[in-house]
Amino acid sequence: MSKKEKTVVIEPATRLEGHANVVIELDEKGGVKDLKFCVTLTRMFEKFLEGRLAEEAPILTPRICGICPVPHHVCSVEAVEAAWDVEPPSAAVKLRDLMMQGKQISSHALHFYALAAPDFLAGPFADPSIRNLVGVFKHMPDAVKKAIALMRIGQEIVKTIGGRSVHPVTGVPGGQAKRLTEEERDRLLKLIDEAEGLMDFTIEVARKVVEGYLDVITKLGVVPTYYVGLNVNGVHTIYDRKATVRVMDPEGKIVADFPKKDYLQYVGEHVAPHSYATHIFFKPAGYPEGIWRAGPLARLNVADKMETPRAQELLKEFRDAVGRPCHATLAYNWARIVELMEAIEKARKLLEDPEIVSSDVKRADVRPREGNGVAIVEAPRGTLIYNYWTDDEGVIRKANLIVATNNNIAAVEKSMLVAAKQVLEERIHEKLKFPEPWFK
Repeated sequence: MSKKEKTVVIEPATRLEGHANVVIELDEKGGVKDLKFCVTLTRMFEKFLEGRLAEEAPILTPRICGICPVPHHVCSVEAVEAAWDVEPPSAAVKLRDLMMQGKQISSHALHFYALAAPDFLAGPFADPSIRNLVGVFKHMPDAVKKAIALMRIGQEIVKTIGGRSVHPVTGVPGGQAKRLTEEERDRLLKLIDEAEGLMDFTIEVARKVVEGYLDVITKLGVVPTYYVGLNVNGVHTIYDRKATVRVMDPEGKIVADFPKKDYLQYVGEHVAPHSYATHIFFKPAGYPEGIWRAGPLARLNVADKMETPRAQELLKEFRDAVGRPCHATLAYNWARIVELMEAIEKARKLLEDPEIVSSDVKRADVRPREGNGVAIVEAPRGTLIYNYWTDDEGVIRKANLIVATNNNIAAVEKSMLVAAKQVLEERIHEKLKFPEPWFK
């Protein structure tokens, strides 16, 4: 490196990943030579699962993520069931679905209001001392109270079904260890009534943000990639045991739609020398051409339609504005609102299903066996893949976990490189239209 070349390190990058930094290499003229998104730690979950009883795994693996322990819990228990060829009762599957929707509600509300909204409401050029949740609370206390209320409802659903609001424990091979009583069902339905009112307010806020920032959303960090997400015959889903995995190419063509058990034919892992986290890509396209994105934007891109009516209306509004496929990285926040609506509607649908209070939630004839089981669900931030190999005593001999972060890291790095060039070389931020801040 010459004396005039410069390296900028942004650390920590906690809104992106818990243990990571961003390294930007600048040339002599201040241009961007390269950008690396470096995950700086590994926690070895795959290794320390080896030799443990498979029943223990669904209790251990939710510790991988403090925000999305529910998808880890559900995916872990269903990978064990797949290895042992166990089909849980229908009511147990619906309870898991309800728990997943509860987590989707709390996580998406948290992300929109706490992680994204401060930048939009205060404006990206505001002092960081006010461009945060505390700043929003100071100037818009009613909005924060409503955001917290929406998160609380999601967490209450998780606690009721999963036994804990964080790190649930009720999923066991063969079903659920706890049923839902009629009293609990009625209490949760009242919370959904409240959530629907809070969602009307959230949509109103989101629309104003999108209208104000549409020039930014459609021009900054726009990067064509592949997209991956679950679907059931083209319908959006975050949890369905019969769902398949769809892949869309950068031109918008569906290039794969495969059963979960066949994931190794389509999922490639690239070891980036600067990161402990592997870069996941669409194997038939190779690396880096096959870099894909997962999560809300990817799921909306691969889906033909949403499962519920109000979410479908929001999807139409989304696509009328940004098209399909949408490559705008900042549109993730908008896609999150569409999914949040679907989660509330789906939770009501499940709670109004008479089977949700059935006592038939666990099989008594589950026996460990040698097997290879794959499960895939959608965590709020992306596709989650679990693969366990068990021996005839039900001990895990090998585990392969591909979490949402892995599915997105290569694309995050790619979009940050594009955005850094736009800002540092083209000064795009001086040309874009920004709305007046909601508060100063």
